[in-house]
Amino acid sequence: MRYLKVPGAPPPPPSAKYSHAVEAGGLLFVTGQLPIDPAHPDDPPPEGIAAQTRLVFENLRIICSASGYRLEDAAFVRIYLTAFERDYAAMNAIYAGIFADGARLPGRTTVGVTILGRGSLVEIDMVVGKG
Repeated sequence: MRYLKVPGAPPPPPSAKYSHAVEAGGLLFVTGQLPIDPAHPDDPPPEGIAAQTRLVFENLRIICSASGYRLEDAAFVRIYLTAFERDYAAMNAIYAGIFADGARLPGRTTVGVTILGRGSLVEIDMVVGKG
């Protein structure tokens, strides 16, 4: 197994001990990402689900790329939303743009949750394979 801490990705808070991703058995298990700007990690999340979802996917892309994988080769995606009914459609529109070819759609679970860290509206984790 390979435990990865990726320069340029949002740093874990001091109270949380985790790797950005773990590579095992030819798969990359990417830790759930919040909408944290890696250049300004102490700033609050951007306003709105669309901006937050874009930032989360950019953070996931940074981690995948630095680890030798491609975001578009996701095998499974798990999405957590604090306002499921309000934000699902807007989040899903961003998601659809990430996996635009439609031929290689990952498995997926999307759930509503009560609260996420840092007052975020969305958190996403994933498992990625090599294309």
